Amino acid sequence: MKLGTLQNDSKIDGDLVVVSKDNKWAVKVGNIAPTMQAALENWDKVTSDLSGLYDSLNSGDCEGKFAVDETKFHSPLPRAYQWADGSAYIHHIKLVRKSRNAALPETLETVPLMYQGGSDHFLTPKQDIPQIDFSHGTDFEGEVAVIVGDVPMGVKEEDAAQYIKLVMIVNDVSLRGLIPAELKAGFGFFHGKPPTAFSPFAVTIDELGDAWKGSRLHLPLSVAYNDEFFGNADAGAMHFNFGQLISHAARTRPLKAGTIIGSGTVSNEDMERGSSCLLERRMLEKIHEGVIKTPFMKEGDKVKIEMFNEKNENIFGTIEQKVTKVEV
Repeated sequence: MKLGTLQNDSKIDGDLVVVSKDNKWAVKVGNIAPTMQAALENWDKVTSDLSGLYDSLNSGDCEGKFAVDETKFHSPLPRAYQWADGSAYIHHIKLVRKSRNAALPETLETVPLMYQGGSDHFLTPKQDIPQIDFSHGTDFEGEVAVIVGDVPMGVKEEDAAQYIKLVMIVNDVSLRGLIPAELKAGFGFFHGKPPTAFSPFAVTIDELGDAWKGSRLHLPLSVAYNDEFFGNADAGAMHFNFGQLISHAARTRPLKAGTIIGSGTVSNEDMERGSSCLLERRMLEKIHEGVIKTPFMKEGDKVKIEMFNEKNENIFGTIEQKVTKVEV
């Protein structure tokens, strides 16, 4: 099943819609669940009706359907009670730490890294990335994320994946010029992590078929930068899987339905696969060429993030954003 949130000027949380498998058609489902959050909070009660609509939409026999225009969609959750982003790709951690001359954590391979991001509002998948000062070092980060139902505190790693309701992809915007000073102060990210954007559509695990194995999504994440290939790293190369990330997030607290857990930047050691963020490319240039050549994003720069299955179907729709200068 594939779900999305249609923007609604009079309602911040938008309107929940079911989207056809080919991303061409959608239907509003307010009579079943008015919003994505409402659906997640009543998941066991509404999924049968939502799935029935999904089947009729795919068969072409669905009243009230309308053509999909991705520019009208918000992130599946326009806001969330919690957005907790992990860092499950060891290669990315190594390069990021090297960029700020920081030591690797002793628990690198045994304890996931995770930060709590701002979730009071997210960017839409097509919304410009606002920037007030380009010395802040604007960067994109292509990721995978899951949305969970209610997760009990202390859930074991082997049990945690059962709480995953939906999967989506992410552009976790970062301001690289601000992060080192924030971390040096000893209190974590804040200004260095402005609003995030998620894909237009979120899907249930059954939509992913054999690509979902071991609580990981084994497909390449396609990233284009200014209309040129930038990366297609295998998202399945996570050191920590989503079950481990969820368990880590729930170690000392329950997670409420609608909590989003991110994978961190998708990253592979194979340089031919490219990268999913500018910082990695910059560090690889420094390591292999002795000089950083790639600047961070400037006004007008564009990023596109997608994921295609083995049938070349665009699973989640397209995140496509450009940077704009904002005066304050």
